Amino acid sequence: MASDLYNGREAEVIAQFSDGLSYSKTKLDASLRELVLDRKPAKSIKGQVVVKKDDVDFIVKEFDISPAQGEKALSENGGDLDKTLRALIAN
Repeated sequence: MASDLYNGREAEVIAQFSDGLSYSKTKLDASLRELVLDRKPAKSIKGQVVVKKDDVDFIVKEFDISPAQGEKALSENGGDLDKTLRALIAN
């Protein structure tokens, strides 16, 4: 099997499956950074917080909560996905 290179280095494989697929820590970290850490918080309009549907869907999927609970959590944290995730994990 050919090794995958990531930024000129071989990726650290954290799981390898019998079908030949594998997951690398480096690629997972880069994907997480792109999805969560590099996002800018939603802007509020006249005191209301704009909640992105993609952010609500992500929270609902990952925390197995209702869409209403996901929207409420995002609203309480100013629409900032990173801050909301940290708050949900802390509780």
